[in-house]
Amino acid sequence: MAYPKRLRHLALGLLIGGVLPSLASAEQTLRIGYQKSSTLLTLLKARGTLEQRLQAEGIRVSWHEFPSGLPLLEALNLGNVDLSADVADTVPVFTQAAGAQLTYFAREAPSPAAQAILVPANSPLKTLADLKGKRVAVTKAAGSHYLLIQALAKAGLSFKDISPAYLIPADGRAAFENGKVDAWVTWDPYVASAQRQQHARILADGTELASYQRYYLAGSEYAKAHPQVLDQVYQALREIGGWTKANPAAAARVLGPLWGNLDSVTVQQANARRSYDVQPVKLDNLAEQQRIADAFYREGLLPKAVDARAVTVFEPGAAHLKN
Repeated sequence: MAYPKRLRHLALGLLIGGVLPSLASAEQTLRIGYQKSSTLLTLLKARGTLEQRLQAEGIRVSWHEFPSGLPLLEALNLGNVDLSADVADTVPVFTQAAGAQLTYFAREAPSPAAQAILVPANSPLKTLADLKGKRVAVTKAAGSHYLLIQALAKAGLSFKDISPAYLIPADGRAAFENGKVDAWVTWDPYVASAQRQQHARILADGTELASYQRYYLAGSEYAKAHPQVLDQVYQALREIGGWTKANPAAAARVLGPLWGNLDSVTVQQANARRSYDVQPVKLDNLAEQQRIADAFYREGLLPKAVDARAVTVFEPGAAHLKN
């Protein structure tokens, strides 16, 4: 299976393109990889919070944006960034199957309503069973991919019963707007935007299907060498998560321009469905990770079975790792 090789090419392409700093300059720099959907770290970046916290320790912060979670975690595994912003629960499973040595250091509590299967307002599709024979846009390996697997299974269907169109969110939105697909499976803020701008209807969200936890990871060597930095980042995430829920309008004013100039109401609607409750990762929390790994393996998307608990987790405040 060529998945890991393709991801490595993506990560190396970013490196060659000059997005990442040289490894020689990384010793006193915390290099953070993030995506546009990385809400809490995006807010920390905009507010300069991490820079303020780490300045006293002589550590600067550099920020590196990636198009999606898979190349981000591959870059993390290659040592080209030190820390990853939140990625959907499905993404670490793929990198684990590729032999990545990554450490879980935080998670956001479940937000099942923050991803959904959308259909046009006038669509004849009313139930999950109606997806049979339809063309469905979904982002491969994303949390929405697992949601679609679970939704089809609930209706007694499988991927063989639909025509999947594997598209990144921007392309999925275009296909949905232009009627090229019958349904689109995605996550917020794309769900809220489609609801408000295209009057999309939610056929089903993740409730009772996929809990949609988002995980923060670090390179294992970095985590061992710099536990105090991870503690600082963890505490900053906890604080900004609480601030975001307590100040939805203020958060929307920062995020709206960064999310393609989304209006405040759309951003607040999206954020209302996210928990932003940052917690430690414990091995007992990874039961759904195992279900995700098993589902993707059955679908032939993973090259081998994965033990989701065979990972390293960081315990904030304790300055040590657990396997």
